Amino acid sequence: MKFNKNQKGQSLFEVVIAIFIISMIIVGVVSVSTTSLSNAVFSRNKTLAGRYSQEAIEWVRGQREQDISTFIVNTTANSSYCLQTLVWSNIGSCGSAEYIDATIFKRQVEFSTSLLSTKNIIEATVTTSWNDSRGYHEAKYTTNFGDIREK
Repeated sequence: MKFNKNQKGQSLFEVVIAIFIISMIIVGVVSVSTTSLSNAVFSRNKTLAGRYSQEAIEWVRGQREQDISTFIVNTTANSSYCLQTLVWSNIGSCGSAEYIDATIFKRQVEFSTSLLSTKNIIEATVTTSWNDSRGYHEAKYTTNFGDIREK
């Protein structure tokens, strides 16, 4: 068998370069896909946390409208409740295992009271938090309630 020096073909060097380029493209595609998936999960969690915070604000508003006297007692200055479920019973900050049922979220409401033009104003701040691979995150909603009996 006789080899011709002018014979066309690929050298080992060209094959290695081609494999390197293909592997860099694959790594780039996987990296972009992973980042995109991570961003989608974070966005979903942020939306859910916002919903849980809004749900708690609406529940607190309903409690005020249902029985203002009990509401005033439960929202004394600097009181705090862990709202694992929407009840007044979990006084204080959320513990390490007090997640909203079947979720990664903790929800807490803190109350503070102030006087504005001779009217009592109760500020409610609901914080829904979660931890993931990126760290600690929270969605915070604040609203003010007045005593509906005051004129």
